[in-house]
Amino acid sequence: MSKVVNDQADGLRNLMAQHAGNRAAQMIAVVGSGRQVGASSVTLNLAAALAQLGQEVLLLDESGGLPPPAAGGGTGRWSDVVGGGFPLEDAAVKLACGAWWLSLSKADAAAESDVRSMFRGQVILIDASLDGNGALSPLALQADDVVVVLRPQAASITAAYACIKQLHYAHALQQLRIVINGAADCSEAQRVAGNLAATGSRYLGLALQATGCVSLDPRLVQAQRLKLSVVEAFQTSAAAVDFRRIAVQLQQWPRRVAALPAAPASIPASSWAAQLQPAH
Repeated sequence: MSKVVNDQADGLRNLMAQHAGNRAAQMIAVVGSGRQVGASSVTLNLAAALAQLGQEVLLLDESGGLPPPAAGGGTGRWSDVVGGGFPLEDAAVKLACGAWWLSLSKADAAAESDVRSMFRGQVILIDASLDGNGALSPLALQADDVVVVLRPQAASITAAYACIKQLHYAHALQQLRIVINGAADCSEAQRVAGNLAATGSRYLGLALQATGCVSLDPRLVQAQRLKLSVVEAFQTSAAAVDFRRIAVQLQQWPRRVAALPAAPASIPASSWAAQLQPAH
């Protein structure tokens, strides 16, 4: 096992050396608009899809969940990088899907660390956790894009608008992206996304861009039971196809010029959010 670990660390070391003069990694924070919307699943499956597309991906996990299945590697703790003096390539765990993974505690995420200077792959995904005011961590604030995950049900849509509003006021965001997860009808999901975008523009002056929808697919649950991403386990499933489509588009997103500004605030949802609900 030690030889496998050493080989993988050497591979990441070589990767970082190869990319030393290249453009900094694209950095994306994925946020769940509420509980059980599947934000961690979306993040892991996007990492797997990007890895299948030949991208070197680092997944930073603020969610505190169980680590995904690993093929081997280091400690898996970001704290060992920022506080323990470990090089990133010695701490990162290589996941079975091909991405690299590190877990973060709240204290880790609060550290002002320049992740892009440490990782020279193409994409950094953050499974982001919001604080009590609905604000991003200082680490997630470095992201080029923030993606809010929701489900196409009334309660989730209302919670998503509240989440979006809090993010907007906490960080003066002018743009957010949304992914609708678990969509039984993609045309209805697109209608929901359109309504949400129109509402954000009208009441917040905020550009909400629909990033795509992920089909309601029983293979997702089956893959989770197998402790795999659906992209790995069932490559031709509807959800896997959706994740790969989003991953292809993601690589074309323009980069943010500067980090997101921070200005903590807590803003409740407006009562008119009911207009965002799906039609019955």
